[in-house]
Amino acid sequence: MSSPDASMSESGAAAWSDACRLQDLACLYTGYADYAQHLDLGEKWPVRWSTTWKFGRTPTSNPVRDLADVDILRSVPVRRFTWRTGQHHRPGLEYLVTTDRHHGFESYEEECLLLVSDFAAGLAEALSQPFRLRFYAGGREVNHTPDFLLMTESGPFLVDVRPADRIRSEDALKFAATSEIALATGWRYGVVTGWHRHVLETVDALSAERRSLTDPLGIHRQLHAALEYGPLPYGDLVDRCVLPAVARAHVLHLLWHRHLGVDLSVPFGDECLIRLAPSGHSSEEW
Repeated sequence: MSSPDASMSESGAAAWSDACRLQDLACLYTGYADYAQHLDLGEKWPVRWSTTWKFGRTPTSNPVRDLADVDILRSVPVRRFTWRTGQHHRPGLEYLVTTDRHHGFESYEEECLLLVSDFAAGLAEALSQPFRLRFYAGGREVNHTPDFLLMTESGPFLVDVRPADRIRSEDALKFAATSEIALATGWRYGVVTGWHRHVLETVDALSAERRSLTDPLGIHRQLHAALEYGPLPYGDLVDRCVLPAVARAHVLHLLWHRHLGVDLSVPFGDECLIRLAPSGHSSEEW
């Protein structure tokens, strides 16, 4: 398992933000694979195991075998988000640019997952507390509600979020069961324990300018022209524009939307190299 403080690149190569996916930025726990042997995975397990979804106020249960037929995008969180005095976790609502609405989370770690997913997951939709899984292990019934189901350009990505030092054996068993249903359905699955070094601070900084910006001064064209011959340090890049202070906001905006890229393996600042995304965006497309 990767440490949250580990660099994304053992070789020291740049980790360009415009090319990174969620799984490239996250520290992923894989120790749950050792617990698969404790699951009751007989011949008919996809029929015995089930998922419960909510559509409006009505919960509906389906065998795991039929999971691919569920109308996922019509569902609502299977568990309500609650706020009360004295609770130990920190729930709330996080706005995502991708969906243009707020999504529920139950902890600071889950809030971070939503933020980074909005930036790096190629999102189409994000479902919080999407369903309750009922599975069997050692002859007993166990329930688990995954934290998020991310609908991405490369397919559904089921995600649980748990700091590494808080994963107990019963959690690992639930993750192993969730991994099995994701595999059976053709989904990806991951348990996010943290983020590689510098990722969260940089993505949080970029998010300050993720909403739409107007460009009456033609800053985008100036940035594009300055970067045509290769990457430049952030401070040097904005100094080549007519109003450097305004250019700073536009660089953050273009970084968030992946028209530009920055090296996520180093602290974000004036010395960070900024490049044009190699996908061929022109300044007119910005």
